[in-house]
Amino acid sequence: MVEINSLRDIEKLKKALQAWSGFDEIQAEYVSVGLINQTWAIDRKSEKFIAQRVNPAFSTDIQKNIQSVSQCLREQGMVAPRLLETKKGDLFCELEDGSRWRLMERLEGVVFQRCQSSEQARSTAQLTARFHDALVNFDGKLFPIGFPFHDMPRHLADLEKNLVVFSGHPFYHQVAELAEKIRIEVDRLGFRRDLPHRIIHGDLKFNNFLFNQNSSEISQSAHALIDLDTLAEMPIYFDLGDAWRSWCNLASDGAAEAILDLERFRSSAEGYLSTIRFEITREELLSLTDALERLSLELCARFAADVLAEAHWSWDPKRFGSCAEHNWVRTQGQWSLYNQACETHSERSRFILG
Repeated sequence: MVEINSLRDIEKLKKALQAWSGFDEIQAEYVSVGLINQTWAIDRKSEKFIAQRVNPAFSTDIQKNIQSVSQCLREQGMVAPRLLETKKGDLFCELEDGSRWRLMERLEGVVFQRCQSSEQARSTAQLTARFHDALVNFDGKLFPIGFPFHDMPRHLADLEKNLVVFSGHPFYHQVAELAEKIRIEVDRLGFRRDLPHRIIHGDLKFNNFLFNQNSSEISQSAHALIDLDTLAEMPIYFDLGDAWRSWCNLASDGAAEAILDLERFRSSAEGYLSTIRFEITREELLSLTDALERLSLELCARFAADVLAEAHWSWDPKRFGSCAEHNWVRTQGQWSLYNQACETHSERSRFILG
């Protein structure tokens, strides 16, 4: 995680913006939404932009991914962010300290940290389907994002390594006990193979959707996807499983017990499957039936490894004494969600298969 020092980082922001033309006189407001990149809302007279200090874990090539995919989406009538080129024609600039910065048009809309209703879940699922549809015939190249992502074997290997390296950690025994249960469940689920690889967003948590602004009531209509850093060619169950993990759990990030909302799951499954236009295969449909199990278990393994390594994208020091404590609660929350997904597998499968 990149730490934030407001005065120092504002100066860096202003210095970075010198790489683009016409950004000497601006108003900047830090945006707290998001765990990975530092983000500012930039106003230049009537024009609105987003400036970001990109997390160094990402490859510099992700900007190429974002630009080419966004262009494809816009060509098919969807709303998508466009990166602005620097004076040198680049998609980002790099300061002397190695920090990388990018600038893009700010899209209109409102972000919700958490799903508010089944109607919102349906709308985000419909937008996800249109996103997948629009990229079926994408013929550009996607570059690696810079680190393993949605890679269960890698997460298990990291967990095993950390159990050896950090055997004296205060949470060692809790993590070791859970790790054995995770191994058993991974073996039971096996791995989905020979599925079509399609362009996926890669991080469909709820606050990556922009909703139409409505001053009189909570908006139910999603109209754009943002944060395209994790674009990849993978089976679609990775996107849907990750989405359901975020949209359908009523519990907060700091809760050790999940609350799986089946009505939101049903609404979103119906919304996606009724909107998708490409020919989804029988094998892809079957992969959606246990997508929630697979993605919640994947994140459980990742968080468990992070507990011991004291690693994090973000943690809340106001609520937890250490990032290990916060990650342990997150681990428990995903394990709880996994078990509830298993318990409701038959019912949820009917929503998908009919």
